[in-house]
Amino acid sequence: MQTHFTIDCVILTFDEGKLKVLLAERNEYPYKDWWALPGYFVNKYEEMEDAVARILFEMTGLKDIYMDQLAAFAGVKRHPEGRILTVAYMALVQMEEVKNKIASFTSYMRQLKWFSVDELPELAFDHREIIDLSLDRLKKTISFSTTPYELLPNKFTLTQLQQVFEALLNKKLDKRNFRKKINNLGYLKELNEVQKGVSYRAAKLYSFDKKKFQKQFSQD
Repeated sequence: MQTHFTIDCVILTFDEGKLKVLLAERNEYPYKDWWALPGYFVNKYEEMEDAVARILFEMTGLKDIYMDQLAAFAGVKRHPEGRILTVAYMALVQMEEVKNKIASFTSYMRQLKWFSVDELPELAFDHREIIDLSLDRLKKTISFSTTPYELLPNKFTLTQLQQVFEALLNKKLDKRNFRKKINNLGYLKELNEVQKGVSYRAAKLYSFDKKKFQKQFSQD
């Protein structure tokens, strides 16, 4: 049995130098043929965490993805059928880990597709507002969160890291100043490795020391 209560999933990744969000093309009314965030109704006796895991798997095929609760949306006009509350959840995933796992197990939508956050189509319901809120949250917490590193592979270049920061902040950063600041933070580890399989000069690889990061902020 279903209630008038839904969950919507904002799943973000970083790919080809851009921050991207996963959208679903709807196959039912209202907003049939529109793009929307993956989401659906919560069952009457279902716990929130179970509903998130179920809906995420049914709509995307992804399992064991940590979803952080973003906010509740309950505007009177957000749904054509009246006030239907939705709770939005957000996840940050690495493209390499999910690109071959995305698949739909429902008839509620036709397809799933990654869209750059600065090239979004017109969205169903208030899903643009939900995405904008998630981006604003990431931007405001970037200086004291692990967000940029959760979007990157375990080994990355400083150029890749700068691209992630620029995508999250939505502005260009000076290369020299960025690298000086990042290196002074103390939680990047320079590896004795360089990029492989590139046609240009291979750059040094780095890793993120999460323990040092947590220790630093616990002392602040």
